[in-house]
Amino acid sequence: MKYRLLLIIIVALFAVLPAQAQEANLLDACVTDYDATVDYFPEKVTKEHATGFTVEYFANYKVVTVNTPWQDAEAPLQYVLVQCGTPAPEGFGDALVIDVPVPTIVAMSTSFLPHLTQQGLLDRLIAIDTALYTSNDEVLARVAADAISEIGGGGSGQEVNVEALIDLEPALVMTQRFSSADTTYPVLQEAGLPVVINADFLDSSPLGLAEWGKFISLFFNTEALAQEQFAGVSERYAALKAAAADATSQPTVFAGTPFDGTWYMPGGGSYLGQLLADANAAYLWADDPATGSLFLDFETVFDRAVDAEFWVNVNPFWGTLADAEAEDARYANFAAFQNATVYSNNARVNANGGSDYFESGYANPDIILADLVKIFHPDLLPDHTLYFYAQVPPAQ
Repeated sequence: MKYRLLLIIIVALFAVLPAQAQEANLLDACVTDYDATVDYFPEKVTKEHATGFTVEYFANYKVVTVNTPWQDAEAPLQYVLVQCGTPAPEGFGDALVIDVPVPTIVAMSTSFLPHLTQQGLLDRLIAIDTALYTSNDEVLARVAADAISEIGGGGSGQEVNVEALIDLEPALVMTQRFSSADTTYPVLQEAGLPVVINADFLDSSPLGLAEWGKFISLFFNTEALAQEQFAGVSERYAALKAAAADATSQPTVFAGTPFDGTWYMPGGGSYLGQLLADANAAYLWADDPATGSLFLDFETVFDRAVDAEFWVNVNPFWGTLADAEAEDARYANFAAFQNATVYSNNARVNANGGSDYFESGYANPDIILADLVKIFHPDLLPDHTLYFYAQVPPAQ
């Protein structure tokens, strides 16, 4: 009786012992000898800026929640990521269960590609929507070598080739959905594909959007790499912001150009609005907290911005200011036009119009900020060469 009682006590003690930790996440292997006391994810991500997703770690699985998967979504989406070779948990209803690390991925947005590159995962990329708009040389080379397929749906009028996608048997299809009117996501779901929504574009802060690299890492167990990569971006961004804050001037700025009669002016709380604030520029719409665009007419913009010192993120197809004036002669009345202080973020655009600003720029907002600081406060960064931005030259 005494020994039986001792055995019960020993079993009870083991039952409450904390999970044992392995040294690192498994990047290329599944568990072959499952132990319920082992923490299979010793390398975890922590979030600082991104608001669009959360992750909760358990010993052998992660619960990932995308809070607002698209702009008019009525509920969050949840994914259960289970270390392969270990049992899946119960009680998560209709949540998609995915074994990690995933061996293959289809990436339906160029904004995913920099993170896959930085985390050394391009060998797992088996398809993209289209190569037309990417600036990633390694991806383009792999497409040319037929190592990466194109399956359509890339904004070029193509529908997704669902049959080709099914034939690829991807372990993960990562996509975006901008509203409930977008039909690609439900089509992929109905085909039984393991499709996950990445809503990086809804995080309006520069560092928040960049931090979605950590979201991608959750599916590959590459959290340590994502943490390291983002830490470098964050540190450089903070240093640039601090340097700009000490500038002796704060030039006035406005942004954008009209489209079909409407001037889509970024709100003060938008991605660009926050970058301009961090570059210590006096953005003329900084007082509006909108995280999206304001819908203005030309006259409203002209009244406020006629004397602004800088004009940024203009029509990327303007080769010179003569092109701007040919589009609308009234542009020539802006002081920034007359002083040739007009800048486009199209320094890195491919032949099909794909902008690297919206690709590697989203993963590296520190470089975008460096460009803006160079434009507004050139003395602070004498050795920096504009990377994403270019001055629109006067008429030749």
